[in-house]
Order: sequence, then C-alpha cells, then structure tokens
Amino acid sequence: MALLPPVARAQDIEGGKAVFKRCAACHSADTEANKVGPSLKGVVGRTAGTVPGYSYSRAMRDVGAAGLVWDEPNLMEYLTNPKAKVPANKMGFPGLENPEDVKNVIAYLKSMSG
Repeated sequence: MALLPPVARAQDIEGGKAVFKRCAACHSADTEANKVGPSLKGVVGRTAGTVPGYSYSRAMRDVGAAGLVWDEPNLMEYLTNPKAKVPANKMGFPGLENPEDVKNVIAYLKSMSG
C-alpha cells in the first residue's frame, strides 16, 4: 500500500493578514493607494511593475516587460527571497522564512483582490 502525502493545511487568510502587518508599513492591500511600495490590492494575477502611479525600479519594470506575472508560484518565490527573484529591485525586505507564512500571505492577498 502506497503512502499518501499528508493533506495540506488549508491556507489561512487571517494568519496571512497577521503576517502582512510586517508589510503594511510599505504596502496596502485593502486600497489601491500606493505607499513607499506599490499597492498590493489585486496583485495576484497582475503583471509585475504595472501599478499606475508607482515609480518602480528598472529591475521590476524589466521583469514585468519580460512577462513576469504575480501568480502563486512567482509570489511564493518572491516573498521567500525577493532579491533572488528580482535582482537589483529596490525593495529592502529580505523575505519571509516560514513557507506557511508565505502561503497565508498569498491567501490573504488573493482575498483582497475582489
């Protein structure tokens, strides 16, 4: 009998909202207003570097022009290690270490897309 993988824990929107507080000094998720960083409202499915009125780094504009879309796998990579995913980008945050935190933040951001 083959062993089945454990059932993944459901993504936790409230947990993601709590973790997002680390991001909230620079980003909004519940409004389209830009702060030090661009608004993340509607980020899931959006092309990188395309929020109107935000002055992106050349690196972020270039990856967007090359077709980078913020789907779940790309967000997972970026939120884990932003400098590895988009070298020379201006965001100073080093990333989230806990994979569950990243998944939960993505679930939260998805919930704010509507």
